[in-house]
Amino acid sequence: MAHIDSGDSSGRKKNIELNLVPFIDLMSVLITFLLITAVWTQVSMIQIGSSLYGKKSDTQPAPTPPPNADVVLKVDVKEAGYVLTVGRQIISLPMVNEQFDEAGLVAQLQRVKQLYPEKVDAVVSVADAIPYEQLIKAMDNCLTAGFSAISVATGGPN
Repeated sequence: MAHIDSGDSSGRKKNIELNLVPFIDLMSVLITFLLITAVWTQVSMIQIGSSLYGKKSDTQPAPTPPPNADVVLKVDVKEAGYVLTVGRQIISLPMVNEQFDEAGLVAQLQRVKQLYPEKVDAVVSVADAIPYEQLIKAMDNCLTAGFSAISVATGGPN
């Protein structure tokens, strides 16, 4: 606590104490609030490249979609295995010996790559119960087959 001694020798000392406890409490709450909001600000600032919602100028050309973007290529990682969706065709790759059929998925993805050699985009979605490593394996399989523009769909497979 702060103490101010007036140095007055008139017999009665003036003792002025500042109670700093409420000020320290307020500052600790403010610092905690600022730290918490700073973390959330960082999460919301993930750069996504050329955003559709970013500033556009008249001289900036419109972004071009990847080739064969109208053909949907989606890999659903479900508890029963992979489900590959190519356009309107749905290919199920069930689990083999309680393991995901990685070789089968790569073979099917390479077949799609032969059909659409210019296609580079793929969407991967994972059920909530599936471990994170399986998402990485599915993305690696897409890269192995030649699909370099991989996006992850939220909300799980349909």
